[in-house]
Amino acid sequence: MNFTSFYRRYLPVALTACLITPAQAKDSDALPDTLQYQDIFNLEYAAAPFFNQQGDTVYYVRRSMDIMNDRTTSALWQVDLNEQRHSPLLANDGNIRQPLLSPDGTRLAYISDESGSAQIYMHYLEEGLTARLTKLTQSPDQLTWSPDSKQLAFTLFTPEKQKPLFSDMPNKPEGAKWAENAKYIEKTDYRADGQGYLDSGHQQIYLLPADGGTPRQLTTGAYPNSGKLSFSANGESLYFAADRSEDFALHPTRADIFSLSTTTGKVEQITKTPGPEARPQLSPDGKYLAFTQLKDNKQSYQTPDLVIMKLDTGDVTRLTGALDRSLGDFVWSRDSRSLVFSYLDKGYNRLAKVNLKGQLTRYDVSLGGQSLGRPYTSGEFALSANGHIAYTQASDQRPADLSLITPKGDHKQLTSLNEDALGHINLAKVEHVPVTSSVDERTIDAWVAYPPGYDKNKSYPMILEIHGGPHAAYGPHFAMEIQLMAAKGYVVVWSNPRGSSSYGAEFGNLIHHNYPSDDYQDLMDVVDTVIAKSAIDTDNLFITGGSGGGVLTAWSIGKTDRFAAAVVAKPVINWMSFALTADAYPYFSQYWMPGKPWEVADHLWEHSPLSLVGNVTTPTLLLTGEADYRTPISESEQYYQALRLQQVDAAMVRIPGAGHGIAGKPSRLIQKTGNILAWFERYKNK
Repeated sequence: MNFTSFYRRYLPVALTACLITPAQAKDSDALPDTLQYQDIFNLEYAAAPFFNQQGDTVYYVRRSMDIMNDRTTSALWQVDLNEQRHSPLLANDGNIRQPLLSPDGTRLAYISDESGSAQIYMHYLEEGLTARLTKLTQSPDQLTWSPDSKQLAFTLFTPEKQKPLFSDMPNKPEGAKWAENAKYIEKTDYRADGQGYLDSGHQQIYLLPADGGTPRQLTTGAYPNSGKLSFSANGESLYFAADRSEDFALHPTRADIFSLSTTTGKVEQITKTPGPEARPQLSPDGKYLAFTQLKDNKQSYQTPDLVIMKLDTGDVTRLTGALDRSLGDFVWSRDSRSLVFSYLDKGYNRLAKVNLKGQLTRYDVSLGGQSLGRPYTSGEFALSANGHIAYTQASDQRPADLSLITPKGDHKQLTSLNEDALGHINLAKVEHVPVTSSVDERTIDAWVAYPPGYDKNKSYPMILEIHGGPHAAYGPHFAMEIQLMAAKGYVVVWSNPRGSSSYGAEFGNLIHHNYPSDDYQDLMDVVDTVIAKSAIDTDNLFITGGSGGGVLTAWSIGKTDRFAAAVVAKPVINWMSFALTADAYPYFSQYWMPGKPWEVADHLWEHSPLSLVGNVTTPTLLLTGEADYRTPISESEQYYQALRLQQVDAAMVRIPGAGHGIAGKPSRLIQKTGNILAWFERYKNK
């Protein structure tokens, strides 16, 4: 697509989006100066940055909201660092993901659903032409270039025929209308959140000529050969991590590194270290293989290390053993002497560089801005050949923009994607509030968003918003749900109670086989601290959270009646039923529970919010996706029915077709936030 057609197609949409906000003013000629629900459709954010070979241009995926089709769309943009020019490179009618520049710098491979299904495309940079390379029946993943720019490797779900248990069904007469055939299931991993009931088959590795043609399957076997791929220096083999055992589904964290011949398909095991390895990445000089490795001790929160293996000797060096933080992405420097990686630290996603001896250098930056609904940690980065780092910048006032760190340490913001949408709007100001836990005097990080125009001489209702996980982390990041709540006049507080990630293994495992427990008290200490320092109406305290936050919300209202109303989103209510209905049951039963459910029934009941339902008097709304297989909607139904039997004010909002990512579509984010606020408004003490 040329630039003229790009602007003709996308500029009218952009102008339409900009005109959405003013249409909401009622009974007045004044335009709203605070955030409105429909402003969700105006947001954009940066993702997936990468550099050209010279390091003077940074490309990135620009994600925006499609109001007509209720989804996120994406285009590829570029920033010329010499001329400071920001311009579009590639757009289509679908979503672009996994864009990759060829090693010779002439072509750009990517995956797009422009044709209605996910396919591999090639864009020729000099000619400005684009070609579709595949006609796949499944969605490709893990796109990877060969060193000579002649081939592309990728993974693809490859169906397998399953022999039915009963095969003697008689033929139905012509025109007869019989019931559908029964579905036969005989495997451990039979359904997954976001995918539903799974077809028979596994992810396999394929090879495709970069000029197009027929993809060639390289791996076979009744186990998934998936995850990140990395070519050897000569391009004759691929490295990947997998559990190539028939009982793989019962061992959800087990994996080793393997090499795969691209000519013969022969597979050889490279690592045999206890604990899972993942994400192999060959150094540019071909001498080292970097990957993550976890010393698996069966705890619910564990932090893997970044390690390197010298390929000619097999010697392994653990580079980040002393860091004790959750790792994100990592990339090799061009000279193969160091790696740059991201890691979570106290609610932030940070960057650091580590050399081959394990010496760390930290960068003073924070990645984020890609979790639009709630203030979770997020972020991506890229490293150029000349040492520049492009990253998605975290802010409590904006979604992700693209920023740059120079080799001298200078910082520069490259984009301002949301000034048109948010620059004229009064947003909530965010403040960090350290809280001392009454349990053991640990410091608990919390953040408060104050309504626009906040006046300390007035009194405001307050919402406690609890993150899921439970091993996840909030931070001072832009979040539409938080900002909308504040725009409606609420003080909003969120925090990282014990068990949260980004504080190390010891802090994370304070709730190991003990969840919920003292994390509840941490949350109440957060509430008390904010009340003591802010203008809060204590008759109008509200509480909500999703997933693990739904667990803690239900647990809290079973412990206290201080909240005027609660919204429990996609919760676990009964650990026994959850253990045997959730999609990842092999993992939960081994890492979150001290034994198989029927062996530890008393323990599970003691930590189930349902055990406290007899104490609940708080009006409670349940909110869950009907296609949620992570915390199945049967959990919400149990709690709803129990509350109704207790004659507690209770209601249930069921989101049709939604999985655990309940706010995955822009309109669903509006529905979620709107229902929460409507429930709180109903029970607000005037």
